[in-house]
Amino acid sequence: MMDYSNKIKEIAKKLLEEKTVDSVIGFKKGTLPMMTMPILINEPGKTDDLYWDSFCNMNLANYLPKRAEKVGIFAKGCDSRNIVNHIVENQIKREQLHIIGIPCEGMLDKRKIRALLGEKELKEVSESKTSVTLKGEGFEETIEKKDYLQDNCKTCLHRNPVIYDELLGDLLAENQGPDPYDDVEQIEKIGSGERWDFFQGLIKNCIRCYACRNACPLCYCPTCFVDESDPQWVGKSDDSVDTMTFHLLRAYHCAGRCTDCGACEQACPMDINVRLFTRKLNKDALKLYGWEAGLKLDERPPLDTYRPDDYDEFIR
Repeated sequence: MMDYSNKIKEIAKKLLEEKTVDSVIGFKKGTLPMMTMPILINEPGKTDDLYWDSFCNMNLANYLPKRAEKVGIFAKGCDSRNIVNHIVENQIKREQLHIIGIPCEGMLDKRKIRALLGEKELKEVSESKTSVTLKGEGFEETIEKKDYLQDNCKTCLHRNPVIYDELLGDLLAENQGPDPYDDVEQIEKIGSGERWDFFQGLIKNCIRCYACRNACPLCYCPTCFVDESDPQWVGKSDDSVDTMTFHLLRAYHCAGRCTDCGACEQACPMDINVRLFTRKLNKDALKLYGWEAGLKLDERPPLDTYRPDDYDEFIR
């Protein structure tokens, strides 16, 4: 995916020079190895700052809600699905967007690589199509990309952008691997009491920094329910009930909307797999309603609509 960088710069410069868009949202290389950062560019002369590699894992759709200008945006499969969400939910209009689709073979998980290196200080990273070479003082190690992908990328079913105005590379074969929800099914098999204990243990280290919420492209409410004071839905202490209330309510706010982009998990400073909350709801939406978020511009999510043939066995 390193080959995309020059193409990205060319496309962005052309879009801005021809005034097709007013600004372009993409990535800039960070100051440390494996680090990238989002960047908004509105001048053709600054497009050389754009960059792409297998660590561009943030969901750029997070920067679209309520924008007024015409925007160019580079979008992986999960980014594009969240762009669809934003259009359907009236956060931005389709005609405001020029989407440059990027077929994605998966983003690398920085935490897994740091765990491999231990105390070694990483100085340089270089990529080939299938591997990554890590260099530092006194060491050089090459690893296979497939072994260090983000967990959500391993189970991704939509590696190609679902909507785009132009495509950066060739479309990829979609993932036809094992059951993407086998981890959820393992949790479903245990008793309700054990499940509660499992999720309590999952969030026991949560410091309520709300990084998962802030990284999520679905969490665009002007005032989040955790910040409401009249009424106050959730306490501000580290009480375990308040913490669980935050995670459960945030997950249900994402029900039928989550694309499993992994932004929440990657943003968490405590390494909590918060995806497990939303993955259960994604599985239910698929099983009960045949629904996957962000695939259709002309259809709203199941919790936002009613059909006579909707699943209703829960009604007694």
